[in-house]
Amino acid sequence: MFKIQEIREIIKLVDTSSVDEFVYEVDGAKLKVKKNGVAVDAPVAAPKAAAPAAVAPEAPKAAAPAAVEAPKAPEAPKAEVAADSELHKITSPMVGTFYQASSPDAAPYVQVGDKVGNESIVCIVEAMKLFNEIEAEIEGEIVEILVKDGQLVEFGQPLFLVKAN
Repeated sequence: MFKIQEIREIIKLVDTSSVDEFVYEVDGAKLKVKKNGVAVDAPVAAPKAAAPAAVAPEAPKAAAPAAVEAPKAPEAPKAEVAADSELHKITSPMVGTFYQASSPDAAPYVQVGDKVGNESIVCIVEAMKLFNEIEAEIEGEIVEILVKDGQLVEFGQPLFLVKAN
């Protein structure tokens, strides 16, 4: 199974290289990334029943280089906060809908001031009826939540600012 971080790294590497198409297969899972083209797919082996949110077959669909550049404009008002070199951005690994909690009546996964660890779930991004749990991937404290519950997010769009420990 591919992890979101692995998919992110592959997309970054393909995007910065001269390669136009990349296919990677491991343990029955296949990831196919095309640059400068519309089609990007990742057929993945059947998800485990206990962890459906960890499977993100639609994650790389927004891998077009234009989608990576789009989130930069909304960050301008937050220049003071982002100027701090200790802040880490937790970004969306896919295009989808941002949710702060597992259900509308549940408490948010994290709030400003909460401490998070590498594997702490900070939100869910829904893409194509799949609810993908997003992990912090850093230890620190949530400084700012940059998107609203139910908001559409793009690939690479910053979701949270975290002050690293």
